[in-house]
Amino acid sequence: MIQFKALLIKELKEAFRDKRALMVALSMGLLMPVFIMVFSKFAINEAVDNPPIYVKITGAEYAPKLMKSFTDNNILPFAEVPEDKKRQWDEYNVELIIPDNFADNLREGHPIDLILRADYSEKSLNAPIRRIKDEVRQHSLSIGYKRLLVRGIDVKLLRPINLQEQDTSAPTSNAVIITLMLGLYLMMGAFVSGQSISVDSSAGERERNVLELLLCQPVETYKIVLAKLICSSLIATISVTLMLSLTTVSVSFVDLAKIGATFSLDVSTFIALLMLLIPLCFLASSLQLFFAFQAKSFKEAQSTVAMLIMVPAMVPLAMMMMDNKPAWVEWAPISAQSILMEDLFKGLPVDWSALLVSTAATLALTAALVVGMSIRLKSEKVIMSLS
Repeated sequence: MIQFKALLIKELKEAFRDKRALMVALSMGLLMPVFIMVFSKFAINEAVDNPPIYVKITGAEYAPKLMKSFTDNNILPFAEVPEDKKRQWDEYNVELIIPDNFADNLREGHPIDLILRADYSEKSLNAPIRRIKDEVRQHSLSIGYKRLLVRGIDVKLLRPINLQEQDTSAPTSNAVIITLMLGLYLMMGAFVSGQSISVDSSAGERERNVLELLLCQPVETYKIVLAKLICSSLIATISVTLMLSLTTVSVSFVDLAKIGATFSLDVSTFIALLMLLIPLCFLASSLQLFFAFQAKSFKEAQSTVAMLIMVPAMVPLAMMMMDNKPAWVEWAPISAQSILMEDLFKGLPVDWSALLVSTAATLALTAALVVGMSIRLKSEKVIMSLS
């Protein structure tokens, strides 16, 4: 126990002595809440606000009522664009062409072809194009209804069935943007935050010949591995706790009422999230140490470990594409934590049995990696970077 305590103090001193590496480790926890707040504000404004759209309209004089409908919904002709936004909307180049026989075809009841020309692959034009299409569709429907009324036909005949939707989800479920981002970044934070410490305490110490000197001492290899694992996991745990705490504060600056949503983390949810994330921090650090010990150089270790960051991002995305999720994803490491975090953000009660099973599975995998590393460190090939 004395040996393990000495090893742990040595690892902690080295980790906290390098201020630059420590800031890199904690940077995600400090910066990500700010990013989530800014991105959420931007996404909500894009979804809810009705900013002016400037369209190059040809033949506006042939469809005055359609133009009035456009103006009422802040869809304006290009001639009214302010000088500071002229270059931007000129590059967007959204065109609407109205044929000169618009009034004749409308009077005779013939279909009218309007042409909407724009770069449909430009993501920033998705909302303007959608609004123009919705307005044209709405105007077309109103003309159709009026024609039926003139002919003495009740427009209700077109809607024999009305579907009334009743949303049973909790208000917190509507904060989809934040829950998706927060769940993903919390898991990535567990994998990213301890990365620099893990690589430096394994491949870095081997290049500085510190690891060789350490293994020459009469101490069990599993104690060396456990000390390094606890040190890097502690840094990762501090980072995700910081991220979770700051996100709770930063989200309060986002006006979620605009989308009819609420988001808050009470003490019990906060504790449940930490219970999910702390085992993940240990699993991430053990994977990083395992692959860093297998690398032949510090640079190779950095490259190999960097690829592990994609794991917490790929697993939830893969689950989203599954129509029928197999039962094992509810207890397997990473996937189980992802599902449970999503439920917590939706305000659903904690499934303690699933939490305990997934935690046990995560810690069992971590223990297996520790045993594997302890055995591998007894090999000269690993110590001398020959593997």
